[in-house]
Amino acid sequence: MTKVTTGTIEAPGAVLTYDVHEPETPSEHRPLFVFGSPMAASGFEQLIRHFTDRTVITYDPRGAERSTLTPDGTVTGELHGEDMHRVVEASGLGLVDAFGSSGGAAFALHWIVRHPGDVHTLVAHEPPLSTILEDREMALRVSDDIVATYQREGYGPAMAKFIQLVMHTGPLPDDYLDRPAPDPAAFGLPTEDDGSRDDALLSRNLAMPPFEPDLDALRASSVRIVPATGAEWEGTLARRGGEALAAELGVEPEVFPGDHGGFAVSPMSPDNDPAAFAAKLREILDDA
Repeated sequence: MTKVTTGTIEAPGAVLTYDVHEPETPSEHRPLFVFGSPMAASGFEQLIRHFTDRTVITYDPRGAERSTLTPDGTVTGELHGEDMHRVVEASGLGLVDAFGSSGGAAFALHWIVRHPGDVHTLVAHEPPLSTILEDREMALRVSDDIVATYQREGYGPAMAKFIQLVMHTGPLPDDYLDRPAPDPAAFGLPTEDDGSRDDALLSRNLAMPPFEPDLDALRASSVRIVPATGAEWEGTLARRGGEALAAELGVEPEVFPGDHGGFAVSPMSPDNDPAAFAAKLREILDDA
């Protein structure tokens, strides 16, 4: 059993909500900060239940679930990274280990460059770092097309294009945008536009300016950076991002069981094994 304390932080342009999960007995382990983007804290419940031997911090990124944007609030990768620092600072727990998934793994690279004293080890699991991929230009064009589709046609058509993108294997060909648009119904998505335009992924993260990691600063960082990939979905954009980051840092990526969301069982990924995923993460953290 753990005790959960929830707090809020007033940040420039946002109000952030975070949770601190404390074990029943004092722990010798460093606190573990677990996050994604735009995935909120609720997406990691299956993972953190395997870490009851240490304090775990989770949070909802700005504009996702319990964390709100102010009327003048904006979302950028750099702001997400600064928010991670704000959460650790507000927790008062000092040096932490960190596990970042997807966009969270990418934007944490800004955090550790700006605030290296916050983090001992960062495990960056499948960061979709389009800006360091060989097909960078096409990947950015495809992202812009998904955002434009969302604004023009709504959630279903845009999310269908996003799913098609993340399932594509290998570099994006030059004719990718010339292909027929996928049918939302084929993915169980709505075909009617409900008029909403507040989805955290489609209206915010994908609409951000492209995030450019400072690779030179990362190579020189005092933080232990562990790029990671999933064992499944070889050739997909996010896995290629993890592999590209590892190559830039001159290391081999750690391979976790499962797919891009291997830390959780879901209807799309019923064979994921959160316990095995947690065991791999524990092995990496305990090897420091």
